[in-house]
Amino acid sequence: MYLTQALKRAVQQRGNELATWCAGRERTWIECHERITRLAGALQGLGVKAGDRVAILAMNSDRYLEYFYGVPWAGAVFVPINTRLAPAEIAFWLNDSGSEVLLIDDRFIEVLAALDGQLESVREVVYIGDGETPDGLLDYERLLAEASPADDAERGYNDIAGIFYTGGTTGRSKGVMLSHQNMTCNNFNVIPSLGFKTGMRWLHAAPMFHIADGLAVFGVTMCAGVHFFIPGFTPAATLQAIADHRITNGLLVPTMLNMLVNDPNVGDYDLSSLEAIVYGASPMPEAVVQRAMEVLPECKFTHAYGQTELAPLATCTGPEYHVLDGPDAGMYKSAGQAVLGVEVKICDENGVEVDRGTVGEIRVRGPNVMLGYWNRPDLTEQAVRDGWMCTGDGGRMDERGFVFVVDRMKDMIISGGENVYSAEVENAIHQHPAVAEAAVIGIPDDKWGETVHAIVHLKDGAQADADAIIGHCHNLIAGFKCPRSVDFRDQPLPLSGAGKILKTELRKPFWEGRDKQVS
Repeated sequence: MYLTQALKRAVQQRGNELATWCAGRERTWIECHERITRLAGALQGLGVKAGDRVAILAMNSDRYLEYFYGVPWAGAVFVPINTRLAPAEIAFWLNDSGSEVLLIDDRFIEVLAALDGQLESVREVVYIGDGETPDGLLDYERLLAEASPADDAERGYNDIAGIFYTGGTTGRSKGVMLSHQNMTCNNFNVIPSLGFKTGMRWLHAAPMFHIADGLAVFGVTMCAGVHFFIPGFTPAATLQAIADHRITNGLLVPTMLNMLVNDPNVGDYDLSSLEAIVYGASPMPEAVVQRAMEVLPECKFTHAYGQTELAPLATCTGPEYHVLDGPDAGMYKSAGQAVLGVEVKICDENGVEVDRGTVGEIRVRGPNVMLGYWNRPDLTEQAVRDGWMCTGDGGRMDERGFVFVVDRMKDMIISGGENVYSAEVENAIHQHPAVAEAAVIGIPDDKWGETVHAIVHLKDGAQADADAIIGHCHNLIAGFKCPRSVDFRDQPLPLSGAGKILKTELRKPFWEGRDKQVS
């Protein structure tokens, strides 16, 4: 039950075979192992001790994979940073986690200037790009060349492996503590559920900071598959990589899959090598699933449902249910059945399981449930009750145990696979001097699934337009969290008897005629 065991197995069984490809660099499992042990030695040489946090802010690469294994090999804890955050948010993640070392690539060198004077714990910054190392930063390749290989610290079981931050309904991000056991057990779920196998050729197009791609970082290694990396998703780069490298497997959030299968040039690429695609992280429009099955008729699709706090897999709908005819036609609309070793139930507000077909909160129990929220025992106590993770998602379960997600009980918007918590956006809007009240909701969008929409009531005599509100938010939070549209109300927003804004009333005009409140 420790993550580095999978790396040792891959070296033992397929040591001289290809392990990674990135920007023309090819490395075997033996070579990867050597670099990872040297990275661990370099980190220890920088003073990193057992349990210390090491963060990374970078695009996808083979060095990112080395980081995910080198950090625990050194006995430390990895903290992947969302590449779409604003500098103030990056500073919060680094300071809150107490990260002492930060790895950074070319894309984010300029961000360092914006972080100047804001970092409380980071004492070393390591450059992992391909250019000339900027002044004041440590060079990754030089560190590895000069370091001695370290012995595996062999931290495992309930030791923290990583802290993955997720948005908070209180308006600030929460650090999800995942143990070696959480993530190793998730591998045991992923491999049979998603059809992983030895020799598979996985394309990392989804962002590696996200736990959704993390299931491949660790699962593919456990199978001794081959990792291929592109810096980030674009339809053209992804299609070209699939064709050039005969990719067999990958994960795409619905927005990515939508863009891929509807790209006007999709027919120009040889995609015949594709065997299986996993999609998840946000709801998938039915039309996109059908289009994907039409464009890639030989490819098998699996819908994976989970969340960061579950390391992340809870249920899946396999390819046998991605059919348009027969008794299982349309079952791909469900989130699927519980994966091996994981229990799922639908509960009322008191945690009592409801009858099949009744909507309630989805709760999950198993060895994949997080240790808790970093430095937030109060939130941990609210979220994990008697071992059950309260997902905050509303759903129902049919007689065969298929879960259908019908609403989100947490006030969260999922846009393009990214979680946006309305309280965080509302907090930013409320900092505008003209704003008296604000409510943020998700509204349906054909491209992104949902987009962020703000409803604002201005102070008497104050003036502001949509551009002013949106521009104000861009100075405070990441672009993907900012409202795409704004409505202004002359009257105060509707309130419940408890004094809370009735967002259900505000959503109704946008979701009218739909059978569920997610897109």
